[in-house]
Amino acid sequence: MPIIGFIGVGNMGGGMAANLARAGHQVRAFDLNEDAVARAVAQGCTAAASARAAASGADAIITMLPAGSHVAAAYAGALFAAASPHAILIDCSTIDVATARSVGEAAAEKGLHMVDAPVSGGTAAADAGTLTFMVGGPAAAFDAARPFLETMGKAVIHAGAAGMGQAAKICNNMILGATMVATAEAFVLAEKLGLDTQTFFDISSKASGQSWSMTSYCPVPGPVPTSPANRDYAGGFATALMLKDLKLALAAATTAGASVPMGAQAEALYQLFANNGGGGSDFSAIVKLLRG
Repeated sequence: MPIIGFIGVGNMGGGMAANLARAGHQVRAFDLNEDAVARAVAQGCTAAASARAAASGADAIITMLPAGSHVAAAYAGALFAAASPHAILIDCSTIDVATARSVGEAAAEKGLHMVDAPVSGGTAAADAGTLTFMVGGPAAAFDAARPFLETMGKAVIHAGAAGMGQAAKICNNMILGATMVATAEAFVLAEKLGLDTQTFFDISSKASGQSWSMTSYCPVPGPVPTSPANRDYAGGFATALMLKDLKLALAAATTAGASVPMGAQAEALYQLFANNGGGGSDFSAIVKLLRG
């Protein structure tokens, strides 16, 4: 079976690496957090002493890192040098489009195949192997990456050239952030008008107000048992991560000259919520801010 070097096995990467190991791949896991590596080892991975050690001789190198600066440094500092000519390089981090393009171009200059493949679905989907991957890069690189991505997800979609996976991700999450705010506002208004929460859900989830934010990730306890609202907004997709994605979207909009007033308002609300201690809560906890 192929050897995979997986760098970044935290909340998202840990579940992804575990699914690759369960599929029979030899997964070498590296993370600066030793506890994260220990959890990956318990799920069938092998601990690597460094990113270079994880990547050396691997058939696939997968990264899941916090920001564009980390991705650029990891590939320039160790991974390009360690990568075998036949290896496929897959960056699943959510970063800015410009960095994704520049790293992809650097890989191509070195004769390496690389894709940017950010994910949608959160930690639950990472653990379950039901992520959606939005993939940017050359067609040949996409074809090489696809078997590995399909092991970790339910949908693998080629978005275009290098950086287009990141473009799709930040646009998608801008919709998600703004939609969640609107959904939370509606539930708060329904409550204040005396409308039963479950009744409102039963109506709106089958009417024109229906959205993923309502039917899969309802921001109030009760109607959707699996939503973080039923766990006091623990786990899921942290507000700090949603805020990061919204800031990436706004920066891209400025560069592209696009008008995104709803995205900007959502970013401002999540920033206010994070400033008041909500950064570690699931992003649907924005309903708390809207309740006052």
